[in-house]
Amino acid sequence: MARHKTKVIKIGKVRIGGDFPITVQSMTNTATSNVVKTVEQIKELENAGCEIIRVGVPDLKAAKALSKIREEINIPLVADIHFSADLALEAINQGVDKIRINPGNFPKSGLEKIVRLAKKKKIPIRIGINSGSLEKDILKEQKKATAEMMVKSALRFIKLMERLRFYDLVISLKAPDVQRTIKANELLAKKVNYPLHLGVTEAGREFSGTIKSALAFGVLLSKRIGDTIRVSLSADPIQEVKAGWEILKSLGLRERGVTIVSCPTCARTEIDVIGISKEIENLTCQIIKPFKVAVMGCIVNGLGEAREANLGIVGVKGAALITKEGKIIKRVAKKEALREFKKELKKYLKKC
Repeated sequence: MARHKTKVIKIGKVRIGGDFPITVQSMTNTATSNVVKTVEQIKELENAGCEIIRVGVPDLKAAKALSKIREEINIPLVADIHFSADLALEAINQGVDKIRINPGNFPKSGLEKIVRLAKKKKIPIRIGINSGSLEKDILKEQKKATAEMMVKSALRFIKLMERLRFYDLVISLKAPDVQRTIKANELLAKKVNYPLHLGVTEAGREFSGTIKSALAFGVLLSKRIGDTIRVSLSADPIQEVKAGWEILKSLGLRERGVTIVSCPTCARTEIDVIGISKEIENLTCQIIKPFKVAVMGCIVNGLGEAREANLGIVGVKGAALITKEGKIIKRVAKKEALREFKKELKKYLKKC
């Protein structure tokens, strides 16, 4: 899927924009000053597929912990800064790979020093616009923040940064609803070529938040808009990463780990599709290499889906078929189906 061409920005060892892969991000929910817990969570997120990690920096203690955190992790570290130019300067001096600032609450008086130091350290800055924290003068225009107002805020701050001759920018326009998020990013994409970080902010709990994010990202990415994503959930950050990858995989934009094709079950179902697919998901959750598994309850679509999978299990009358690369390799009793499938899965993964 060809993308809206954007400037390439380097964040640590990762590049976003241009033709580089759309990256999956998350944010820690530990106290950043607690180095041990924060590093532990980041490493778990790395294993889940997180490619860029952001941490909140609410105070100087948190800012001074950043260098220690950076030393222990393998993915780029982004410092999330609000209200304080001093914290931004400290974060940059601590060796972070990028900072994120919010024009709605950031003091413009300290911006020149930050830009000068960011240039020296060769790190980018994300301009993060949130509908819930727009500048007061812009909010005077209407009672509710609109997509147009979010774009106005972004363009004003971009021009300010460009006047300071700083161009290593990533932009995000986030609202808690799908419509404003889509519209704001569509409008901005027509006006700038900086990489866009997609997100539905404060999207909600895992179920509803994932649906909102999938809808917004699906529309934007299908229109070739977006260079990096974060699924923001009131949940374990690992779920954000998993959801992000599933969205990209579903759009055919990235590949990672197992893709399970399983039927929704009905009266024709001959095997425990729900239980078996859950068991397979648990068994394969740490695998990075892409491969496809089909778990189908009957032969209506079962053999067709199994033909397209690396491994498959299909319920038939009184038995189950195990398939490999589209070919039936075993016919087993239904009660033996999961056990026999696990044997083949183990063999397959050894060869991967």
